[in-house]
Amino acid sequence: MAGSTQIPYLLRAARGEVLDRPPVWMMRQAGRYMKVYRDLRDKYPSFRERSENPDLAIEISLQPFRAFRPDGVILFSDILTPLPGIGIPFDIVESRGPIIDPPIRSLEQINNLHEIDPEASMPFIRTILQTLRQEVGNEAAVLGFVGAPWTLAAYSIEGKSSKDYTIIKGMAFSEPEMLHKFLAKIADAIATYACYQIECGAQVIQMFDSWAGQLSPQDFDAFAVPYQKQVFAKIKAAHPDVPLILYINGSAGVLERMAQTGADFVSVDWTVDLAEARQRLGANIGVQGNIDPCVLFGSKDFIRDRILDTVRKAGNRRHILNLGHGVLQGTLEENVAHFFETAKQVDKLLAVHA
Repeated sequence: MAGSTQIPYLLRAARGEVLDRPPVWMMRQAGRYMKVYRDLRDKYPSFRERSENPDLAIEISLQPFRAFRPDGVILFSDILTPLPGIGIPFDIVESRGPIIDPPIRSLEQINNLHEIDPEASMPFIRTILQTLRQEVGNEAAVLGFVGAPWTLAAYSIEGKSSKDYTIIKGMAFSEPEMLHKFLAKIADAIATYACYQIECGAQVIQMFDSWAGQLSPQDFDAFAVPYQKQVFAKIKAAHPDVPLILYINGSAGVLERMAQTGADFVSVDWTVDLAEARQRLGANIGVQGNIDPCVLFGSKDFIRDRILDTVRKAGNRRHILNLGHGVLQGTLEENVAHFFETAKQVDKLLAVHA
């Protein structure tokens, strides 16, 4: 356990310190690629039980911490977790994903939604985050996370995962006032939930707008950015020093727009060269990423070389080393271990492989 006077390494990067190596964690670092997780899933097949039972969620959050010692430990949860707190029930079916029934399709349904009270609807979050802070001390930063308004609206309106988003886009293009009302309500709830996570112990918040990469730039400006800003502004008003990260899958076309949302860091996927991402985002925005998760299916030398290339391109300030998306099922645990071991020796390796 690290001494209490130290600041977690990831938070030092977030503050803009020049560091010998970037802090490192992985999206979806707890999950199906780990045997200990699969064993626990077999015993507790309900995802909601795994994520909402504090003992299980704490154990799952800590599995990769014990195995790999990342610089960030992220709450094991789901972006849909707060929805019942505003009146939208959901279930997660193994191999099918989230199901919202009935989906949100009418103004009456939107008007019937209520304000969120996280302590009443999600008291398990406090237990999980407080315990994670105690367990990891200052050896890692504890990350909370939320889904962005557009993505949560998309799930709620489509009723499930989608390939073409015809229902929410149909609403956006034919009944925009109704969708804007829904997005504003969700943004308010998400901001309240994020602040609650911080009050419970989260030291960083990452917002996932998983589906916003499916929007054209003009629709991104209309239906995603204003509500990302709404969430971030409310968090910053209450907790100005908590770093905020924005992740969008397939975001190459909207990077500059992401820099305008109030995020401190933009998490970049692998479709963008990290040096180019730096230029496009500007000097004031940190970067996270951006290694292709499939790199972990390569040889150990290949994994090392990709890490070194990424770190060279990112520079030694305000970079959090990560994948460009989550760890994929079937990834070898030994390759994940190698990724973390290599990441923690980057300063020495760069001197050798100059």
